[in-house]
Amino acid sequence: MSTQLHANLTEEQVQQISDELDEPEWLLETRLDALAALDDLDMPDVITTPGPRNWTNLVDLDYETLVDPLEFAQEKDRVEAEGADVLAWDEALAEHGDLIEEHFGSVVDPQRDFLTALSTALFSAGTLVYVPEGVAAEDVKIRTTMNSRSLFNYTLVVAEESASATILERQTTGTNIDGDQYYSGVVEVVADENASVQYGALQNLAEDTYNFSVKRGHADDHATVDWIEGNIGSRLTKSSVETRLLGEGSESQIVGAFFGHDDQHFDINSRVWHENEHTTADLVTRGVLDDEARSVYEGVQDVGREAWDTSSYQRENTLMLSEDAEADASPKLIINNHDTEASHSATVGQVDAEELFYMTSRGVDEKRAKDMLVEGFFVPVFEEVAVDELREDLDELVVERLRE
Repeated sequence: MSTQLHANLTEEQVQQISDELDEPEWLLETRLDALAALDDLDMPDVITTPGPRNWTNLVDLDYETLVDPLEFAQEKDRVEAEGADVLAWDEALAEHGDLIEEHFGSVVDPQRDFLTALSTALFSAGTLVYVPEGVAAEDVKIRTTMNSRSLFNYTLVVAEESASATILERQTTGTNIDGDQYYSGVVEVVADENASVQYGALQNLAEDTYNFSVKRGHADDHATVDWIEGNIGSRLTKSSVETRLLGEGSESQIVGAFFGHDDQHFDINSRVWHENEHTTADLVTRGVLDDEARSVYEGVQDVGREAWDTSSYQRENTLMLSEDAEADASPKLIINNHDTEASHSATVGQVDAEELFYMTSRGVDEKRAKDMLVEGFFVPVFEEVAVDELREDLDELVVERLRE
């Protein structure tokens, strides 16, 4: 393990963070265990494509400069829905301590890799979304503005039996930060029997930010966990969005969109595990790259031995606006049950010359014609977004990027 953090990353700092959030002893011990494990943990796996080529370098980032454990200035705006609790971490622990103890770390292993363990030890911005049995919680919102060099965020969503929730998470950067920054976000979603969660995330951090995120859900019998993720900001994004379909008849959709320019880099991973019968998954990602931006995508559909009558589909498309941009995609099928309908596809290509010629020959100037084709390229993603604010904001950010 070649990555080293500065020597003053100490147990005392972790204790101070935990004390400020008034955490119980079990959670402090979880943090300290994660801190102690750092020396033995590897970086998250990066996507390797034929060559072989490792597209993303996490090891050589200057974490000593990027991470300041006790500086975590932020603005947090939480909007709850009737019947559900959307609580800051200290309030959540006071009101639902047993619930948090049951589920914290049950979906995302606190020590699954170096960066996740670092986030477990240092997270200071925590939120619980608790949706009791039978409650329909619409338009829950969690908006985070990062006002410090580093920020570690954690969100736990628990939807009990027959509950439902649509959630919008946003990350932006304040105006008073100079230099490189580091943002880390971990999201755990628990969907009990017949529950439904759609979690939309829109990342528009400053473009000198290194962004690491893990979002993972567990779906019980006939439950649904859907993800929608938009990545517009950051210098480098390493994102994993995952669902385990544990219950019979459970479902998941993972929808992604990214738009890179300048020298932005996106490492996007989508994964679903089919672990029971009659499960369904649909993975859809669309990205656009301009200038010298780079992206690499890996989508994995893993069908287990007990996953009879599985349906699993995956599509990834990247549109290149520049000859200097780079993209690759690595869709994978792992099938251990013959009673499966599954497919995957991936394309990387330039703007269609015939479509562009058709539009310019009818009086549309070339720049406007390209912009219209890009906006149309994202339409299949926008159509899957149930959260109006997320769809409208993502569309607006795409248009703004085209005007630059």
